[in-house]
Amino acid sequence: MPISPLPLTPYPASLIVVTLSLLEPQQKTPLQQWCFKNSALIRVGRAADNHVVLTDSLVSRYHLELRLVDSPSKGGSWQVVSQGTNGTFLNGVLVTQSQLPDNALLQMAQGGPILKFQLQDVLDPDSREQWQQPPGITGNNAFAPISTAQKSPTLSYTCTHEGNSAGNLFCIHCGQPLSVKQQIHHYQVLRTLGQGGMGTTYLAWDAAGVIAGYPQMLVLKQMNADMAKIAKAQELFEREAYTLKSLHHPGIPKYYDFFVEDGKKYLAMELVHGQDLEKCIYTTGPVTPNQAIAWMIQTCDILEYLHSQEPPLIHRDIKPANLMVRNSDNRIVVLDFGAVKETGTTPGTRIGAEGYCAPEQERGQPLTQSDLYAIGPTLIFLLTGENPFKFYRPRGRNFRFDVASVPTITPQLREIIDRTTEPLPRDRYQTARELAIALATCK
Repeated sequence: MPISPLPLTPYPASLIVVTLSLLEPQQKTPLQQWCFKNSALIRVGRAADNHVVLTDSLVSRYHLELRLVDSPSKGGSWQVVSQGTNGTFLNGVLVTQSQLPDNALLQMAQGGPILKFQLQDVLDPDSREQWQQPPGITGNNAFAPISTAQKSPTLSYTCTHEGNSAGNLFCIHCGQPLSVKQQIHHYQVLRTLGQGGMGTTYLAWDAAGVIAGYPQMLVLKQMNADMAKIAKAQELFEREAYTLKSLHHPGIPKYYDFFVEDGKKYLAMELVHGQDLEKCIYTTGPVTPNQAIAWMIQTCDILEYLHSQEPPLIHRDIKPANLMVRNSDNRIVVLDFGAVKETGTTPGTRIGAEGYCAPEQERGQPLTQSDLYAIGPTLIFLLTGENPFKFYRPRGRNFRFDVASVPTITPQLREIIDRTTEPLPRDRYQTARELAIALATCK
């Protein structure tokens, strides 16, 4: 039975800070960090009243507790107590109750999220006003330091503390970003995530907590100077900001901010921790039919939301690279809304990836069924690891996808792919919900 949330119990003379870092499963690099000062009990689980909330299906509502069993004056010894249905692994060993060494790895269930436990000395306790709450933390004694880099728009800050791992974004000693490349508006740029024809995408840190009231990481997209001279490019960039601001769905990144600085346009949005389906398949190979179908049903749910807007919105660029699998719950998030278009508007520029683009969209006349068309070739890619264009062959008077030779594609699933990719929109599934129902009954 869940117990009511308690504040983190303070030891007044404590000089110990506990840092919990959520690690990326493969590279073991930190994705998110929580810092607890003057704490004797830390609860971790899926329920919202835990001190650390992990929304993963393998994590129990109240999965584990970290308890301070000796006062800081005696060394601050810690213990982990597991209450999770799927078990807790300490450095790879299943435990129910155990002493917790510094730098220990705690995994909630086999294949579940991994937390790194670290103990560290803190700054002078009198400097408490230099600290404020970071994202995802509850409790009155959880703090993270504010970087002084926010005071100057041109400051490039580099932390000088030693002992940080190469992949760390934040210092384990002071909690500040290890390196701030540049300051844009009130955002500190930590890393470049990608660069394309339209713009550059950065990983940024809102140290002042302007967006949410507490510091957090986010994605900052900058429109390239060359593109800013092209009216159509400006329209697409601004459309993405306008569209995201109006949408509210867990499968769509949250809009945070849109601004112009030094003549350049920027869009700030939610950072989704995960991997897009293109990278996922290229890294680990094709997935099972059940997994591919589950992901496409989730994609259909997001498309149903878009298509139900007034007027309906067409994404126009559904493809594996724009479908992110979120680490925390293995669910799909649709990315890149720069190509979104309202139905009924004037035919426009041809937008869409080769192999995933419906014939009418190729002609600059997309419909909601054009988004559904892309589900077919996406399924082919997920199940074969091959570019779907490889299976695009003449059939009668048209070109169609021929996947009869693919052993993982059952006859029923092949029929769904065939109908989804019919040349004429009227011959396809008419709604995302209809397609999702067909996929759910597929064997």
